Amino acid sequence: MPDRAVNVCRAHPKVAVLPAPGVGPAELGAALVHRVASRTLVVFSALGDPFRERFERVEPAEAMCRSWECVSLVLCLDESRQDGPAPAVTGPLTGPGRWALPDGEFGAGAGAVAGAEAVTGAGAADGAVLPYEARALALARLGPRAGDLVWDIGSGRGAVAIECARLGAAAVAVERTASGVERVRANTAAHGVEVRAVHGETSTVLSHLADPDGVFVGGGSGPGHELEAIVLTAARRARRAVVAAVPARERMSPVRSALASCGFAAAGVVLRSERLDAAGHSSAPALPPVFLVWGTR
Repeated sequence: MPDRAVNVCRAHPKVAVLPAPGVGPAELGAALVHRVASRTLVVFSALGDPFRERFERVEPAEAMCRSWECVSLVLCLDESRQDGPAPAVTGPLTGPGRWALPDGEFGAGAGAVAGAEAVTGAGAADGAVLPYEARALALARLGPRAGDLVWDIGSGRGAVAIECARLGAAAVAVERTASGVERVRANTAAHGVEVRAVHGETSTVLSHLADPDGVFVGGGSGPGHELEAIVLTAARRARRAVVAAVPARERMSPVRSALASCGFAAAGVVLRSERLDAAGHSSAPALPPVFLVWGTR
């Protein structure tokens, strides 16, 4: 499926693509040219033929404008991420050694970790981070994997999008503010993954994005009264799952109804967390509750 090949190319710094009908240098170039900051395609043609075998390096914009024959293999390279060690992978792609990373790994200062009223409301404009306890469940319901595309709407500091990228998915973080986009980009660079940060109002930018496999709706997605409309838009486009952090218990039912109206099996949970020190005592005041609602096809 072309979009799955494209999503793997977006998420990983070095990908080998075996061409097939509808998936070749021109199609990859056309899909990548407006969706990634930079990629180089190395096109191998007529491999094994001593007279015609050759390879050439092209940018996506050039690849999409050419006709290709006898293509044997296409390498998609993000050369900006080739400096560090990259795992050699055979067979199924493996995930990172850990996930649901500590909140502080996303540049969160004191008070940036918040309950649902902050991660979905006005407080999210300050870059609140969904607590890792809730983030773990959100990631479990999203199920990001290689070949997937995930939207993180109202991304805050980009925590969910970055975690999805670390798990092998292509990720897009949608932020309403320029400062939010810069936070996402800084955290993305710190974690060495590819996340496309999109600046703008949700009602405008989502129509320009490719259909996702999973969507997380969190802080900064828009004024609180728009939440159900945003979830409904996401549910109409998502292939597999939608997860939303909801600002209050009474808002959970309308969000579930929006998901159910689009054919999702919907559920929800209220999470309350108290973090303990090494002696088993509370290390800080209990975190505010987080209200999560999700739907899966």
